[in-house]
Amino acid sequence: MKKQGHPLYQDVLFVDSSTGDEFVIGSTLQPKERRVYNGKEYPLCRLPISSFSHPFFNKSKNQFIDAEGRVDRFTKRYAAKRQEQAASLVAQQEADEAAKKAKKKKK
Repeated sequence: MKKQGHPLYQDVLFVDSSTGDEFVIGSTLQPKERRVYNGKEYPLCRLPISSFSHPFFNKSKNQFIDAEGRVDRFTKRYAAKRQEQAASLVAQQEADEAAKKAKKKKK
C-alpha cells in the first residue's frame, strides 16, 4: 500500500466572508493561511457563503450579501449588452408602429 494514499485529515477554521462567523470542522483541505481561534492555531479557509449567511438556513427574507463583489462585476459586465438590447427593442417597436401607420394611410 502507498504511504501517501490518503490526504491529511485535520481541523480547519472556516470563516464566512459575508458575516465574519467562524467555525471549526475536520477536513482534508490544505490551506496555506493560518489563524488563531480559541487559543489554538488552525489552517484558515474563507467561504463566500455558509449556513450563517444563506437566507434558506437563517430564515431571513434579506437578499444575498455579496462581500466579494461578484454580483457587481456581473452587472457591470452585462450592463452594456442590456442597453444595446433595450435600444434595439425600442427601434423595432418604432419601426412596427411606423409600418402600421403607413398601412392605415394606404387604406
